[in-house]
Amino acid sequence: MFKALAMIEQDDAIATAIAELEESDLPEGDVLIDVAYSSLNYKDGLVLNNLGGLVKTYPHIPGIDLAGTVAHSDHPDFQPGDPVVCTGWRVGEVHWGGYAQKARLKGEWLVKLPADLTPRTAMGLGAAGLTAVIALEALEDHGLIPDKGEVLITGAAGGVGSCSVLLLSALGYDVAASTGRPELEPYLKDLGARTIIPRQELTEPSQRPLESARWAACIDSVGGTTLARALAQMDYGASIAAVGLAGGAEFSASVIPLLLRGVNILGIDSVFYPIERRARAWARLARELPLDKIDAICSEAGLADLPQLGKDILEGKVKGRVIINPNT
Repeated sequence: MFKALAMIEQDDAIATAIAELEESDLPEGDVLIDVAYSSLNYKDGLVLNNLGGLVKTYPHIPGIDLAGTVAHSDHPDFQPGDPVVCTGWRVGEVHWGGYAQKARLKGEWLVKLPADLTPRTAMGLGAAGLTAVIALEALEDHGLIPDKGEVLITGAAGGVGSCSVLLLSALGYDVAASTGRPELEPYLKDLGARTIIPRQELTEPSQRPLESARWAACIDSVGGTTLARALAQMDYGASIAAVGLAGGAEFSASVIPLLLRGVNILGIDSVFYPIERRARAWARLARELPLDKIDAICSEAGLADLPQLGKDILEGKVKGRVIINPNT
């Protein structure tokens, strides 16, 4: 028997409760994992609140990422005792996820943890940290280097934003962090942000197709008007890595920055990111991040806390990363 946060259909509604399950209840897969930690992400908030049509069948175990130890494996690349991490592949949406003490997954979805990363530290990064490094590498592929100028991080106090601020500042980038929570300025400065940009400076629609060029690059987790406003402020040849939609799935903008300044909008997907590149991305996080600072962006919670946390993250009330310990 093991404990899990289960979502079930009940009286034409979706109910969420702690359940006791057996290993035989788990879906198909060739690797059984003892889950040490999962985490809370914006997509988890959508799933927990039955939004976005992400879950098609019930009962369901949410949690889009997890880290733990292999308990049993029929996959040739994994042996019992191997520490592993999983993000993406629609785990926690279509396939049962990490909000449980055990998970059964496909081996091709798993990455062995680099030696310097514990399962807890890995979930301090989780899907957010992986997305941050994928976004950075896309920007680097389009010419970004530290001496190009300021890099704007929107939604900077959230999970992807916090990981991005920490990663880029550790690599010598001049980071400008945008947030609507001025009380978190000390937190963002401690992560390495040099400049704090009030959210309202980016949420008002621009009256001009081009504004003064300021940003050498941008990692945007907000979307909506914020993405459109940042687009008008990008420097010549700069790129925006679009990673999220916390501020809206649609945006209205002029193509003038694309045509007159050569600005690029780069779509970032970490869900189906190729497994061989995932392994390199995790190795880079372990190598280049100041791992002693991961705790500064993290808080810890249990399965029983998730229904409220799922509401909080959609309302922009969560700071940094929340690690979920299913064993407490």
